[in-house]
Amino acid sequence: MLGRLVVRQIPFLKEQVSTVLGHADQGSGRLLVLITAVNPVAEELLPWRRLRGHSRHPVAGTTTAAYALATFATGNMVLASAAVLLGLVVGLERRASSGVLAPVLTHVTRSLAMLFALPLLFG
Repeated sequence: MLGRLVVRQIPFLKEQVSTVLGHADQGSGRLLVLITAVNPVAEELLPWRRLRGHSRHPVAGTTTAAYALATFATGNMVLASAAVLLGLVVGLERRASSGVLAPVLTHVTRSLAMLFALPLLFG
């Protein structure tokens, strides 16, 4: 809620949220939900495993930095800020659980929640 208040007061950030919401209104709703649910699974299973190598305890900071850099490339500071927080959370989950189930569930839940919650908060 605090984030919504801040974003609504800063035109640059409000525009970036509107850009994200504009993408959610295009195409098939079912396909969008499917992609929103499958993409985080792929993100958690594929690139970060290589980044951490064969270590039993992944370094949350390394994967967070990589995830943030990939998201900063979109030019959307709102998404990039959320990526830093999400990257840190799932990195710590990966380290605590030594697995991918917790990060996958967190990432999928967050993505689907944003798909349905952002329009209600900012629409």
